[in-house]
Amino acid sequence: MKIMSVVGARPQFVKLAPIASALTAAGHEHIIVHTGQHYDPMLSDVFFRDLGIPAPDAHLGVGSGSHGVQTGAILAQMDEVLERFAPDCVLVYGDTNSTLAAAVSAVKLHYPVAHLEAGLRSFNRAMPEEHNRVLTDHAADLCLAPTEVAMRHLADEGLAENSVLVGDVMTDVLFSVRDQVIAAGSGYPLEDEFARGEFYVATIHRAENTDDPDRLREVVSALGQADKPVVLLAHPRVRAKAEEHGISLDEGALTTRDPLAYPELIASALASAGVITDSGGLQKEAFLLRVPCTTVRHETEWVETVDLGWNVLANTAEEITAAITRPAPAATDEAPYGDGRAAEAAVAAIADRIG
Repeated sequence: MKIMSVVGARPQFVKLAPIASALTAAGHEHIIVHTGQHYDPMLSDVFFRDLGIPAPDAHLGVGSGSHGVQTGAILAQMDEVLERFAPDCVLVYGDTNSTLAAAVSAVKLHYPVAHLEAGLRSFNRAMPEEHNRVLTDHAADLCLAPTEVAMRHLADEGLAENSVLVGDVMTDVLFSVRDQVIAAGSGYPLEDEFARGEFYVATIHRAENTDDPDRLREVVSALGQADKPVVLLAHPRVRAKAEEHGISLDEGALTTRDPLAYPELIASALASAGVITDSGGLQKEAFLLRVPCTTVRHETEWVETVDLGWNVLANTAEEITAAITRPAPAATDEAPYGDGRAAEAAVAAIADRIG
């Protein structure tokens, strides 16, 4: 089969790595389209290099913009890309504007669509990502679900016949990178400044936490009151928003650094006292590393991390500070996200259902 992957943001590059390996191992032709939704080299190029992903066959270069501008820019170019490569299946990942735009374009031109990480729901319709994932699931010919909970959501929406439980590909790559980091024994990027277990790693980027200046000030204030240094790996967009509103991202316990390459992020999380994030992927990565996580959101798609005590949802300044400094959770051997072979299962499902 000729399978086209469409990606454009950091979490999708991580998911692409094990899929690319599994497709090659199974003898399929793989076309990679990079939309350019994340245009900063630290959020794009380094992931392809560090995770051993082949160079994209097409790069749309859409860059930043509003949701409508980004989605429209991708749609405007995808028709030509699809007709040029004529794939047997278009594989889309997660919940970004790249995901929805590629799915819509493929459906309109009658190319089968498979959606990796299908069935996740936050049930928060104020989140653009929620619309992207719901619309993509209902457009897709095949929904590749990461968890039993996701399968139940798909069944509740009448999509059971098109859904297959494959596990979570983030688990595949996380386990692989974790083992490489541990085997290398090369430390972590922040070790010259912060002792092991004596700092927190933070990523805050979602619009609901950064676009409103009062909300951004509240989050920054909460992080600044932590009991250990909080190292915020600041996306360029977050830095720009803070500067626009006159908000310092270096306050109290809070200090900023540039985003890290994925292996460096995993090494830093392993060495940290905990993770603070509003990212979907990093919540789950923290759980898989057995690092306590505080999620600055009202809800999470990865409910298992909360149910098992390794993740706490926090929103007010008081909640955030209390969650960061809470006691360590109880140990668990639960593995709700699979055994690290989800990519193989996903490729097999595509070949079986679409091929």
